[in-house]
Amino acid sequence: MKFFDREKEIAEILSILREDPNNIYFIYGPLNSGKTTLIKHIIENKLSDDYKVFYINFRTYLISEKREFIEAIFTTKKDDFFEKIKDKEEILDLITKSVRILTGIPIPEVEFDKLFEKEINDAFQYLNSLLLEVKKSGKWPVLIFDELQMIKDVVLNGQKYLLKELFQFLVSLTKEQHLCHVFCLSSDSLFIEYIYGKAELKGRVDYILVDDFDKETAIKFMDFLAKENNISLTNKDKELIYSHVGGKAKDVYDVIVKLKIGKDLRDVLEIKLGEELNHLEELLEMIEEGYEDMSYDDILEALKLFKDNYEVPKNKIKRKVRIFLIKENILFLNSQKRILKPQSYLVWNAIKRVVE
Repeated sequence: MKFFDREKEIAEILSILREDPNNIYFIYGPLNSGKTTLIKHIIENKLSDDYKVFYINFRTYLISEKREFIEAIFTTKKDDFFEKIKDKEEILDLITKSVRILTGIPIPEVEFDKLFEKEINDAFQYLNSLLLEVKKSGKWPVLIFDELQMIKDVVLNGQKYLLKELFQFLVSLTKEQHLCHVFCLSSDSLFIEYIYGKAELKGRVDYILVDDFDKETAIKFMDFLAKENNISLTNKDKELIYSHVGGKAKDVYDVIVKLKIGKDLRDVLEIKLGEELNHLEELLEMIEEGYEDMSYDDILEALKLFKDNYEVPKNKIKRKVRIFLIKENILFLNSQKRILKPQSYLVWNAIKRVVE
């Protein structure tokens, strides 16, 4: 999807990168709000050769134990290029003189195999030594964990120590050694809150919200996409699109792509809304049948709060109910402002139809 705007967020992240590392930063926001697109745009287009980026995306991994976590971080098993590297000296030469962005942590095969025979801290110490070499070479290392919520099954499988040790290590990199900038991306605000509590991160983290576009920016994005795709949009068309999908960049993009191939705008919007409505109705039917031991009346009362409001204070909804609705991707929690809102305008429109 085309990158658009985000000047405020770009300026904030670049400002952070110009200072010595001192915090872990959680970049969070609703589903498909553009977190990954933003960070990729910055590392690919805004950073000079003074930075060495290690970008790790957990999205493509099923991670439920330590071994899978280690395999996701290190590149040896993912790239034939790195399998040819035989010793650490070659790795050091690579990370200090070669490519600026690495999708993982390079490690020789023999060293990689040893990691599974040791404690998790040995993997972190290996990484620490590489980052020190990057710093000695005159470059700032930047470590990015994308789709962080994909590691939560490790926690659910009783390996909470791994999560705590990971973040203790990241605190060491940032707050203690001032060695490496660390950014963690996730749409799962509940998991971020869990990490904050369990990993003892008070005073050691900060948050960057990447939210859906406001109306003015959404309209500009529509104009941008319309020009790119050589289609015409009237002001009435743009108002109609916004009333259905709001400022969700991916939803706006999907609508424009459909228009490019000749689809009728109202049909496209009704189909998208119908899909969201079907998902919500199916969920409510499952709750009526006893799904997750949730009260149908409690869920419906919570949803009714959004009939005339897009945002609701989180304490207006019972904890058990709000956690359920967040986990089901019906609601999104802005933990900084302590408010709840639908994951998208499409979800909001579906909620309003259900509670009519």
